[in-house]
Amino acid sequence: MSRMQSKRPVNLNLFTISFPLAAIVSITHRITGGVLFVGIAFGLYALQLALSSPAGYSEAVAMIAQPWPKFILLALLFVLTFHLVAGVKHLLLDFHVGDSLGASHGGAIAVIVLSVLITAGLGVVLW
Repeated sequence: MSRMQSKRPVNLNLFTISFPLAAIVSITHRITGGVLFVGIAFGLYALQLALSSPAGYSEAVAMIAQPWPKFILLALLFVLTFHLVAGVKHLLLDFHVGDSLGASHGGAIAVIVLSVLITAGLGVVLW
């Protein structure tokens, strides 16, 4: 048996490839899942602190009132909303809803816009 010789170039540098927006949203969906897994530690720490005692609750409220923890909480809310909206998009793709090229691009834009709007709404309500 003879092996086929391929003369095609091999490009292993992912930074030179132009990904479509739907692919970027899909990859970001996976990344946000990992960030949520790590971000649970921040939420569990604040919850444990708030439930430990009345003084702990006051300390947790004071901690959340600081700018950096508030920014971290808002970032985690964005990651959560992005992950949820992108997850719904992926579920719709499983039912062959929006799996054409144009609909996939529109769905990716919708995921980004809805995530920003939901996070902005939550930010206004919480602060």
